[in-house]
Order: sequence, then C-alpha cells, then structure tokens
Amino acid sequence: MVELSRPRQPFSYVVGPINFAAVFFLVWALWYVFMHPDGSMKLYTPMYGFSLVVMFLCAVVLLSKVWDFYPFAESTPGDSARIGRGILLTGVAFALMLILVYVIFREFIGRFGVAYFSPQSIVASGGTGAEPYNARENASTALIYFATAFLWWALAWNLGFGRWPWIGATRGVAAWSRTFAVLFFTIVTFVILFHPHVCYLFYPPQNKAGVEPWWSNFAGTGSAYFSLGLVLCSLAWVIISDLLWEGYPWKLLQRNGESTFWTGAATMVGTLILGGISFIVLLKIMNVYWMEPFEGGQYTDAPYFRYLHTGEIGGFVILAAFMLAIYFNNIPNALSLPLRAFVRTLIAVAGGLAIYWFYYSSASTLILGKVPGIAQPDDTPLVWTMLYLSVIMVQAEFFQNWPLPKPAR
Repeated sequence: MVELSRPRQPFSYVVGPINFAAVFFLVWALWYVFMHPDGSMKLYTPMYGFSLVVMFLCAVVLLSKVWDFYPFAESTPGDSARIGRGILLTGVAFALMLILVYVIFREFIGRFGVAYFSPQSIVASGGTGAEPYNARENASTALIYFATAFLWWALAWNLGFGRWPWIGATRGVAAWSRTFAVLFFTIVTFVILFHPHVCYLFYPPQNKAGVEPWWSNFAGTGSAYFSLGLVLCSLAWVIISDLLWEGYPWKLLQRNGESTFWTGAATMVGTLILGGISFIVLLKIMNVYWMEPFEGGQYTDAPYFRYLHTGEIGGFVILAAFMLAIYFNNIPNALSLPLRAFVRTLIAVAGGLAIYWFYYSSASTLILGKVPGIAQPDDTPLVWTMLYLSVIMVQAEFFQNWPLPKPAR
C-alpha cells in the first residue's frame, strides 16, 4: 500500500478531520442516491447493491495494487494533475466494474460456463427460486463471494509478495503476471470456500456441480458466511499490518528491500492465523452476550449470522484503520515502531467499536434508512462499509490523498 504515515509535507490536523467529515457526508450522499429506500436507484436489496459496491472496490484494488496503475503514470506532481488523474482513474474503475459485472460474469461466464453468475441463466433453468428477483440476489451473492476472495488475495499479495518474482520486469509484464497469479489463487479459494454454498442455494441442490459444504458438520451451518467471516477477519490483519504496522513483521524477511517467497508465505500464513484467532475470539464473545447459537436458530441465534457478524466487525476495524492512516496522519508517529504499532492497533479496534455503535444506533437508522436492530435479514452492514472504503481508497490511491499532503511512495 501507499506509505500513508510519512507525508512529504507537514500534515494539518485541522484539514485532516475536516476532510474526514466531508468524506462522511459524501458517502451519505452516495448512499442516498444509490442505496437508500427513498433515494433514486434503490439498489440495496441488499445483495444486488452489495455486489456492485464490492466489485467497484475490486476495480480500485485491481488498478492500484495489482496493476500498479499500469498503463497510467504511477504518480503525478501538482494538485491540478492529482485531481485530473483521480477523475480519470475513478472513471476507469467505474467502467471496469460495469464490464466485470455485466459483461464478464453475467454475459460471458454466466451464459457459457457457470450459470449461477447470471440471473438470466438462473431464470432460464427454471425450478424453485428461479424468479427474477431471487435469481438476481443469488447471482449477486456468488459475485460477492468471488470479489471477497479476490480482495483478500490482491491485498495480501501486495503486502507479502510485492513485486516478487517479477522484480526487474517491465510494468506491463509485472501487472499481467500479478493479475494471473492473484486470479489463480482467487479461483481456488472461491471453489473451496464459497462454491459449495452457492450450489446449495438452489432446489434441488446442484450436488453434481458442488460438494455439500464441507464445514457444515462442525460449523452448524452450510452457509459460506462461515468462510466469509474468516476471510474478512484475516483481511483485517492484512490491512492492520500494512497501514498501522508499516509492513512489519513481514518486512523482516525481505532481502535488499524486496519481498521474497518467504515474505509472502509468512504474510499469508501469519495473517490467516491472526484472523482465525480473532474469528474464534469474536464468536466466544458473542456466545457470552447472546448465549450459544443453535442450528435452525433465527436472527442472533443463527450460527450463520454469528460467522457473518465476525466479518462485519472486521470490516468496521478495517474502515477505522484507513481513517486513522489517512485523516489523522496515522498517529502516533513519535514512538518506537513496536509501541506506535500497538497504540495504532488499539485506536483502530476502538474506532471499529465506535463505528459499530454508530451503525446500530438510531442515528444510522435515520441517516441510512436501514432496518433497525441487529441481525435483520434485510440489513448488511458490509455494503455501507465497502462503499465507505471505496471512497477512501479512491481518494488515497487515485487522488493521492488530495486535498491532503501527497503521500510518499
């Protein structure tokens, strides 16, 4: 990621919080137009709107972390150039999102390969649950799972493997090579962790195309929310170690300032272990607060909700980490690295809890027009979180933090 903690110009602790407030209102405006039940588009169904937002975020990550802005310039001097660059890249990311959702997945893969990526193919197949609305929700769910796997691998690869093994290659060769590597692991992850659940969304289950969810016996549910929660908890540690820990401890395995295979392997294994630990801890806390879930339970008693909720909490912490890094200069900066990393992590966790409190408060219900309460079937906090992250990453990566100081690379 961009090294956000060391700006070249002095950071303004007045402009930063003002920018933070401005972005909050921008996200609210976007939500009102595209997602709010009283807005124009009403895309929050919620899975359809969720799939569009997360695929836009994938396009942002693809351009900035996988392609390293190829074929565009990596960096642009001057405020006016930063603005122009940001507008151009935002437009490209939006176009990429439309191509990915409506051309590649719906019209190509969904029509000629895997039917559940296309609502039209699901409807044409007939049977229970093949109504247009349900078909679009199921196809959107499959897209969300694939996009989540991509985000995990793209961001973890950027942190751990970096330019390895294409050090010294041209930008174009490195960009396409990383793309194929990340997509390979994304497909494997999707097939193992998410595909079985999607095959069982239909009646009768597509048991010749996908095995029965292998985690159902010990997880108490066949829902891939189990996998989604684990992946998002792991992704939270990828972001924390990148933004707040400045790439450590994984950087210790670098050689001559470049990542190696062992840097990447340690990053993937280490963040997965940390994600697994936080996943289990969060489930234990929920068991204390709501008591043990049970198969067939509804709302907060449902095992699948508990797994999803760990990922939602992970998303809140990720959002808080980005806010701290960009709008508050990743404070503190004067302490030793281990100490400042520890303090930043505490701030991010506390910020995530504050965002949690806000999202489930009556204020959020009024502002976002969402269903009140926790564990409502029509409420998915990750949609708002991903939309917020998209706006923050567009500012950080495409606009190079403008109007804040340009980050050092």
